[in-house]
Amino acid sequence: MQLAVESLNRQEVAAKGNKIPVQRHIEIMDTTLRDGEQTSGVSFSASEKLTIAQVLLTEVKVDRIEIASARVSEGEFNAVKKITEWAGANGFIDRIEVLTFVDDETSIQWMLQSGAKVMNLLTKGSLNHLTHQLKKTPEQHFSEVANVIASANEKGLQCNVYLEDWSNGMRHSKEYVLQYLDFLQYQPIKRVLLPDTLGVLLPSETFDYIFELVNRYPQIHFDFHAHNDYDLGTANVLEAVKAGAHGLHLTVNGMGERAGNAPLASAVAVLNDYMKKVKTSVVETSLYSASKLVETFSGLRIPDNKPVVGENVFTQTAGIHADGDKKNKLYYNDLMPERFGRERKYALGKTSGKANIENNLHQLGIKLSDEDLKKVTQRVIELGDLKEVVTQDDLPYILSDILDSNTIKEKVQVENYVLTHSKDLRPSVTLKIIIDGETIEEHAQGDGQYDAFMNALRKIYKEKNLDLPALTDYTVRIPPGGRSDALCETIISWVCNNGRQFKTRGLDSDQTVAAIKATRKMLNLI
Repeated sequence: MQLAVESLNRQEVAAKGNKIPVQRHIEIMDTTLRDGEQTSGVSFSASEKLTIAQVLLTEVKVDRIEIASARVSEGEFNAVKKITEWAGANGFIDRIEVLTFVDDETSIQWMLQSGAKVMNLLTKGSLNHLTHQLKKTPEQHFSEVANVIASANEKGLQCNVYLEDWSNGMRHSKEYVLQYLDFLQYQPIKRVLLPDTLGVLLPSETFDYIFELVNRYPQIHFDFHAHNDYDLGTANVLEAVKAGAHGLHLTVNGMGERAGNAPLASAVAVLNDYMKKVKTSVVETSLYSASKLVETFSGLRIPDNKPVVGENVFTQTAGIHADGDKKNKLYYNDLMPERFGRERKYALGKTSGKANIENNLHQLGIKLSDEDLKKVTQRVIELGDLKEVVTQDDLPYILSDILDSNTIKEKVQVENYVLTHSKDLRPSVTLKIIIDGETIEEHAQGDGQYDAFMNALRKIYKEKNLDLPALTDYTVRIPPGGRSDALCETIISWVCNNGRQFKTRGLDSDQTVAAIKATRKMLNLI
């Protein structure tokens, strides 16, 4: 597949006489902080914007970042100032970009006051937008654009130019687009930015349009800006690069207006695997951590099946796949989890086979006979049929129950507890647990009933000179419908002092009790 794509590219290039160099660098401009922040319901604080900017430039190592739109708000201005102050002190100021407008001196003055040095001027890339939104002739628009560019250059600002609605411009008013580019090629600008503003392009169109422009204007640096309305963002990115585009605009987690933009992680993976004659500066091992950071700050959860960064994308569920992985890695592709600082997992459910169960048991340091393995596999399948969530950490309990063995002993028992919650009084708990036959009782308060429970538990473990893992995530789920008597599933993520991470779950009609059940599992697993 990889060779076929490259071969096709060479054939197309040869047929049309393209002069693309054999080895070339593709600039990656991340626009999470500008276009990505247009995601409905998302607004980053100034400190969050600064943190994301620092991660993108110093760890992910994108070439440039677009961080804001001029004139939006006082908060946006303050965020830009924070970033430009940091960037100026650390040698990144020329890689910080801001969207500006054809508004005489207004955007230019905003740029100067904010400390930003690179402006991405938003202009009209289709005759439809020019005629019906601005109600101006091409000559009037070009003259105003030239005046802004000239003024910006005089004041030490660098200019790139967006052709808004460029994709529809190429479809319906190509003569206008070419007329505009004939004008722009003589302007003192660094890049022309080609957005598929409404996400309407087919991959074949993306290739044809960009191929035509790259060959007609070899002196212009063209960036391609893909939206994802038809879920074709990544495909269009690939075709743009094949056609000779010099740069790409991407966002972390594909954030953006409507269906979002082409996602950074997917686009970089595709280029690295299917375009061996191009390179980017992006560090693949930093993509997942950047994705989780943006997920936290934005409040938008990453879908479990999101390519590269989703929770389940390196998880095999089918037993036949797990078996194939053991036999010469039959179900591996080039998207190896280690590339992105992740690891392969094997899910447990009704499609699990022996190989899948065996892989999970191996990670727990447990080896079973074939007969015992069959029994455990059958039990996992039965639970999957009931739509029960089965995790690796449930396996020791399934072993103990099904095999009636001492593989996992219940050394820690939560014997009893009293939870209290009263108006104007801190929640408290009185807890009695048994550790290796010794009964211990403790009392504590907390910010909530479960926090009080954990505080009491910490007192007990401190007295016993025992370590407790740190709680890193706490998720509560109920079945659809929202009934007040619905069962509540609490999933808690833990990390031990040695770095080992694992999850436990509890199921009960009471959220706090479900959390306590999950905690009891943790106590016995450690």
